Amino acid sequence: MSTTATEIVLPGRVEPDGLLVTHRELPAPGAGQALVEVEASGVSFAEQQMRRGKYYDQPAFPFVPGYDLVGTVSAVGTGVDPALIGTRVAALTKIGGWASHAVLDAADLVPVPAELDAAAAETFVVNGITAWQMLFRTAGVRPGQTVLVHGANGGVGSTLVQLARAKGIQVIGTASARHADAVRALGATWVDYRDDVPERVRALAPDGVDAVFDHIGGPGIADSFALLAPHGTLVSYGTAATKNNTGNSRLPVLRLLARLLWWNAMPNSRSAHFFNLWAGKRDRTHFRARIAADLGEVFALAARGELRAQVAARIPLTDAAHAMALAESGTVLGKVVLVA
Repeated sequence: MSTTATEIVLPGRVEPDGLLVTHRELPAPGAGQALVEVEASGVSFAEQQMRRGKYYDQPAFPFVPGYDLVGTVSAVGTGVDPALIGTRVAALTKIGGWASHAVLDAADLVPVPAELDAAAAETFVVNGITAWQMLFRTAGVRPGQTVLVHGANGGVGSTLVQLARAKGIQVIGTASARHADAVRALGATWVDYRDDVPERVRALAPDGVDAVFDHIGGPGIADSFALLAPHGTLVSYGTAATKNNTGNSRLPVLRLLARLLWWNAMPNSRSAHFFNLWAGKRDRTHFRARIAADLGEVFALAARGELRAQVAARIPLTDAAHAMALAESGTVLGKVVLVA
């Protein structure tokens, strides 16, 4: 049987109030698929860039945004264990998450611990996977080391801080003054991003930091690299500094990649990487196993109370325009979540 789904459509380069609330019939799940009744989906920087037509490999307009979701399986197709019905699951979707229902490959679904409600779990999906992989797979940070996290109040940033602290890693976190107490409460040493950040960080870590996590890009990326200790690692995962630039949306990323490659080619003991969550996706089996393992680690820490969900706001799906505007305001701590 088909299901009527409510979806939020991004029709083109529009302001948040240009998002459309639509309805369409979803077919029953096919072989290997599951129908998920969506309970929560997040508003991330990716959707903010997609609204501007500036996300690196976004699809053509119109489409349904939504990078990840949490929901409950309500039906399954052939070849899928019927016991999955009624299970709360999480999934990376890249697009399509801003909907009341979604038909997904069952192999892409990761069980959510009973200790986490849907909105709390949602904050750990793309943010948790990104933070875990950058910290431990890309940078290989170890207990006792020190890292710098730019935007420590954001969705990924606040998760990075908590994961690092849970593993005995010292954190210096940049944020605005309004978020100073919250960043300190997460366990980081706060630095005002409006200050002379390199000077402040060198005072706190005279020998340099072991890793920098930078979503800003732009000219400041050179400071991030310069703050590394010998054998330190820069992990760049965005170009927020150029979000309002006009012109080709790919150029800032390509320029950043060229700079990182140049640094890696230079004779020094430091390294620079651009983190791509979807790297290796062509090997679906390995990619799915890595996502399930890493998100499972994050969920386990959250279920034990070692990570606290940073839900900035819970906003109904049909009020996605308000949710997008709030997420873009620069005033929130954590992640804005759309809920059923």
